[in-house]
Amino acid sequence: QVQLVESGGGLVQPGGSLRLSCAAEGFTLDDYAIGWFRRTPEKEREGVSCISKEPANTYYADSVKGRFTVSRDNAKNTVYLQMNSLKPEDTALFYCTALKGDHISVGSLCTMSLLYTMDYWAKGTPVTVSS
Repeated sequence: QVQLVESGGGLVQPGGSLRLSCAAEGFTLDDYAIGWFRRTPEKEREGVSCISKEPANTYYADSVKGRFTVSRDNAKNTVYLQMNSLKPEDTALFYCTALKGDHISVGSLCTMSLLYTMDYWAKGTPVTVSS
Protein backbone atom coordinates (compact mmCIF):
# COMPACT_ATOMS: atom_id res chain seq x y z
CA GLN A 1 0.00 0.00 0.00
CA VAL A 2 1.31 3.44 -0.94
CA GLN A 3 0.94 5.85 1.92
CA LEU A 4 2.49 8.20 4.43
CA VAL A 5 2.47 6.97 8.01
CA GLU A 6 3.08 9.17 11.01
CA SER A 7 4.06 8.30 14.52
CA GLY A 8 5.30 9.97 17.65
CA GLY A 9 2.38 12.06 18.85
CA GLY A 10 1.03 11.94 22.37
CA LEU A 11 0.59 13.78 25.65
CA VAL A 12 3.48 15.84 26.98
CA GLN A 13 3.88 18.45 29.68
CA PRO A 14 4.70 22.06 28.81
CA GLY A 15 8.40 22.38 28.16
CA GLY A 16 8.66 18.79 27.05
CA SER A 17 9.68 17.29 23.73
CA LEU A 18 8.30 14.96 21.12
CA ARG A 19 9.65 13.70 17.83
CA LEU A 20 7.20 13.06 15.03
CA SER A 21 8.06 10.72 12.18
CA CYS A 22 6.60 10.67 8.70
CA ALA A 23 7.50 7.49 6.87
CA ALA A 24 6.75 6.62 3.27
CA GLU A 25 5.47 3.15 2.45
CA GLY A 26 5.41 1.94 -1.13
CA PHE A 27 7.38 4.84 -2.56
CA THR A 28 10.60 6.72 -1.88
CA LEU A 29 10.68 10.19 -0.40
CA ASP A 30 13.86 11.32 -2.17
CA ASP A 31 12.02 13.33 -4.81
CA TYR A 32 9.41 14.83 -2.51
CA ALA A 33 9.16 18.00 -0.51
CA ILE A 34 7.49 17.32 2.82
CA GLY A 35 5.22 19.64 4.72
CA TRP A 36 4.25 19.40 8.35
CA PHE A 37 0.91 21.02 9.10
CA ARG A 38 -1.35 21.16 12.11
CA ARG A 39 -5.05 21.56 12.66
CA THR A 40 -6.87 23.00 15.66
CA PRO A 41 -10.52 23.95 16.25
CA GLU A 42 -9.52 27.55 15.53
CA LYS A 43 -7.40 26.96 12.45
CA GLU A 44 -8.02 24.40 9.77
CA ARG A 45 -4.47 24.30 8.49
CA GLU A 46 -1.27 25.91 9.65
CA GLY A 47 2.04 25.25 7.97
CA VAL A 48 4.46 24.39 10.75
CA SER A 49 7.59 23.37 8.89
CA CYS A 50 8.49 22.28 5.39
CA ILE A 51 11.57 20.65 3.92
CA SER A 52 12.55 20.32 0.28
CA LYS A 53 14.24 17.40 -1.43
CA GLU A 54 18.02 17.54 -1.17
CA PRO A 55 19.68 19.93 -0.37
CA ALA A 56 16.85 19.92 2.19
CA ASN A 57 15.98 23.60 2.41
CA THR A 58 13.77 24.28 5.39
CA TYR A 59 11.06 26.66 6.49
CA TYR A 60 9.58 27.24 9.94
CA ALA A 61 6.55 29.17 11.02
CA ASP A 62 7.43 32.02 13.37
CA SER A 63 5.46 30.33 16.13
CA VAL A 64 7.83 27.33 16.17
CA LYS A 65 11.11 28.84 15.03
CA GLY A 66 13.91 27.98 17.43
CA ARG A 67 11.90 25.16 19.02
CA PHE A 68 11.15 22.77 16.16
CA THR A 69 13.62 21.13 13.79
CA VAL A 70 12.71 19.30 10.61
CA SER A 71 15.07 16.78 9.05
CA ARG A 72 15.02 13.97 6.56
CA ASP A 73 16.73 10.62 6.40
CA ASN A 74 16.33 9.35 2.87
CA ALA A 75 18.04 6.08 3.76
CA LYS A 76 15.20 5.43 6.20
CA ASN A 77 12.62 6.95 3.89
CA THR A 78 11.49 9.14 6.76
CA VAL A 79 11.15 12.81 7.66
CA TYR A 80 11.24 13.93 11.28
CA LEU A 81 9.90 16.87 13.22
CA GLN A 82 11.71 17.34 16.51
CA MET A 83 9.59 19.49 18.79
CA ASN A 84 11.19 20.97 21.89
CA SER A 85 9.97 23.45 24.51
CA LEU A 86 6.41 22.52 23.71
CA LYS A 87 3.66 24.92 24.74
CA PRO A 88 -0.05 24.34 25.34
CA GLU A 89 -0.76 26.30 22.17
CA ASP A 90 1.09 23.63 20.19
CA THR A 91 -1.75 21.24 20.95
CA ALA A 92 -3.10 20.12 17.57
CA LEU A 93 -3.48 17.32 15.10
CA PHE A 94 -0.19 17.21 13.22
CA TYR A 95 0.02 15.71 9.76
CA CYS A 96 2.56 15.48 7.00
CA THR A 97 2.14 15.78 3.26
CA ALA A 98 4.38 14.94 0.31
CA LEU A 99 4.71 16.89 -2.91
CA LYS A 100 6.86 15.68 -5.76
CA GLY A 101 8.83 18.14 -7.79
CA ASP A 102 11.97 20.16 -8.27
CA HIS A 103 12.59 23.67 -6.98
CA ILE A 104 9.60 23.72 -4.68
CA SER A 105 9.65 26.76 -2.46
CA VAL A 106 9.32 25.47 1.08
CA GLY A 107 8.14 28.86 2.21
CA SER A 108 5.31 28.79 -0.31
CA LEU A 109 4.53 25.17 0.46
CA CYS A 110 4.03 25.99 4.12
CA THR A 111 2.30 29.37 3.82
CA MET A 112 0.29 28.91 0.61
CA SER A 113 -0.35 25.19 0.71
CA LEU A 114 -3.79 25.56 -0.86
CA LEU A 115 -2.06 26.40 -4.13
CA TYR A 116 -0.55 22.94 -4.28
CA THR A 117 -2.09 19.57 -5.00
CA MET A 118 -0.29 17.28 -2.60
CA ASP A 119 0.61 13.82 -3.80
CA TYR A 120 0.18 12.16 -0.42
CA TRP A 121 -1.40 13.00 2.91
CA ALA A 122 -0.92 11.24 6.21
CA LYS A 123 -3.85 10.73 8.53
CA GLY A 124 -2.47 12.82 11.37
CA THR A 125 -1.18 12.25 14.86
CA PRO A 126 -2.49 14.17 17.87
CA VAL A 127 -0.17 16.19 20.07
CA THR A 128 -1.47 17.40 23.43
CA VAL A 129 0.60 19.71 25.59
CA SER A 130 -0.88 19.91 29.05
CA SER A 131 0.08 19.66 32.69
